Amino acid sequence: MNQARTEIMVGIFVLVGILCLGYIAIRLGKLEVLSNTGYVLYADFASVAGLKNGDPVEIAGVKVGRVESLSLADEKARLGLRIEEHVKLTEDVIASVRARGLIGDKFILLSPGASDQIIKPGGKIRETESPPDLMDLIAKVIGGDVTSPKSDKKGEEQK
Repeated sequence: MNQARTEIMVGIFVLVGILCLGYIAIRLGKLEVLSNTGYVLYADFASVAGLKNGDPVEIAGVKVGRVESLSLADEKARLGLRIEEHVKLTEDVIASVRARGLIGDKFILLSPGASDQIIKPGGKIRETESPPDLMDLIAKVIGGDVTSPKSDKKGEEQK
């Protein structure tokens, strides 16, 4: 009788431990279980290097959605952005790929516009800004291709 009770207690302890591990895995993995609420908008970017599914979509530092899908459309990266239901975006909103710090996590920053026209679910964000390619910038600086406005003016004066 005593052994059966011990086995039941161990079983309950193991079950609680597994449930706790599952909860921690979901929270740390930033998995959103059964959270397909909101609506989807699409945006095309020249480049979304480093961005992945699940990355946040923010307005003024507040998370208002997440990247739901990444695909290729007409030689551009097409993002599907799941936006929270209460957030209404206007047609002149600007979507930018940003990073936290130099090599930080990527996210989409939405800069609202002043238009009265609201983008309907399934609609498309027309204005997008891709991140600058860090390697191209470094190559330009090292290669000497970077010109300052002062040097351009001097060159024009000499002509």
